[in-house]
Amino acid sequence: MSSKTLDRALVLDAVRVTEAAAIASWTMVGRGDEKAADQAAVDAMRNALNELTIDGEIVIGEGERDEAPMLYIGEKVGTGKGPAIDIALDPLEGTTLTAKAMPNALAVMAWAPKGSLLNAPDTYMDKIACGPGLPAGVIDLDKSPADNIKAVAAAKGVAPEQITVCVLDRPRHAEIIASVRSVGARVNLITDGDVAGVIATTDPSTGIDLYVGSGGAPEGVLACAALKCVGGQFQGRLLFRNGDERARAAKWGITELDKKYDLHEIVRADAIFAATGVTWGNLLDGVTYKDGFVHTHTLVMNSSTGTVREVRMKRKA
Repeated sequence: MSSKTLDRALVLDAVRVTEAAAIASWTMVGRGDEKAADQAAVDAMRNALNELTIDGEIVIGEGERDEAPMLYIGEKVGTGKGPAIDIALDPLEGTTLTAKAMPNALAVMAWAPKGSLLNAPDTYMDKIACGPGLPAGVIDLDKSPADNIKAVAAAKGVAPEQITVCVLDRPRHAEIIASVRSVGARVNLITDGDVAGVIATTDPSTGIDLYVGSGGAPEGVLACAALKCVGGQFQGRLLFRNGDERARAAKWGITELDKKYDLHEIVRADAIFAATGVTWGNLLDGVTYKDGFVHTHTLVMNSSTGTVREVRMKRKA
């Protein structure tokens, strides 16, 4: 196995990990308790990881060690034997979505050979993303949403009016939304879950062509792992709100604070990405219980082979 690739057995291991987290958090869907839903997912994902024959280290997790008792940045997981890997995870992407039984909550993780994932601090990141099949460099974070829409539309051979852009529904995105609509493009607003929003650009059935806006930097790393598997494009720039966030970035080796990152600078080797639906969404079905069985729907991608699989599991409850 090359130092820049992963054993294919890790594909099914990734599915098992996200399935475990999704099933655990599903028990809290619609119960109004975000913390309990997140804790259930964290416990299940950590237990599943520790059963695996890997030498894993969390690089994107639940926070720094003084903030998160489990799945913190730097925590070692697995048996300590097997491949040395970086792990990025969000046991429950969409805690509010889960608590309110809203669409698009996911259990998400990605892994790559050790030293190949960006240690993104827990801050914001400006992001722009598109799916596969477009010319390299078609999107540019330093250009306006309107200009990016025109470029993508031209590459697809359609009018800007036929482009749909996914944006997190936040007051800070008012200018982005206005720029999108100024060229006649559609805006698909989501309340939470920007990992799902970015991944939606990879699936034509979602109707999403572009993702634009700021969201969590850790989620940006997870989304990049998925895009790398299918040939999508991504650019991101970290946004620091105060000196403490800048100090955290320095702690993790980030010195170019205004750097515009390309996808391949965020995920520097082959990666495996997996997401299991918790609640139903435009990407994945949610966990369901029927006739004594729990059903899950998982998307798993492997950049070394370019394969994308949908895995439907039925397990006795």
